[in-house]
Amino acid sequence: MQPPWLNAPPVDPYPFEETYDLRTGPDLHPSLLGLLPYVGLWRGRGRGGYPGIEDFDYAQEIRVTHDGRPFLSYESRAWILDDASRPVRPAYREVGWWRPVIVDDRATDEVEALLTAPTGVMELYVGRLDGVKLELATDVVIRTVTAKEVTAGQRLFGIVEGALLYAQEMAAQGHPLSPHLSARLVRVGG
Repeated sequence: MQPPWLNAPPVDPYPFEETYDLRTGPDLHPSLLGLLPYVGLWRGRGRGGYPGIEDFDYAQEIRVTHDGRPFLSYESRAWILDDASRPVRPAYREVGWWRPVIVDDRATDEVEALLTAPTGVMELYVGRLDGVKLELATDVVIRTVTAKEVTAGQRLFGIVEGALLYAQEMAAQGHPLSPHLSARLVRVGG
């Protein structure tokens, strides 16, 4: 006997809304109230560098959304800028989820973040939320056999005067934890 889905017609589009605009869509899950300031669509500029590579300027868009469940969806797209701030080429991209640690049905100040990049690196971060400051450090880094060697990372996020600021350190290719990226993004949606 064939399964009923084998010859079934296509389904309608995904029926559940995900949003960065808290005025529309599902209610924010109560466990996410501490992470509420990060929900939004953010765009801005940053500076990157690392031992062995030349410093570079970049632009970035970060989308932090929710669908009513106890996690945030995180998507980041960056592109390299030339000296006149014109786009040169796509740069780093990652997707993932931020989850508050819940104990006895209540969110703690602990946060878990799972981030995955098309470069073959998956990072599991753990950290702590302190007001509008979020500090994360890798617990585990997994990479494909063809990915660059990345062994650790730290990220510091904060909301400062309404803007999203972050600094990222990375240990990779035999180098210890070193500054890698920092940026300031402004809320353009949400």
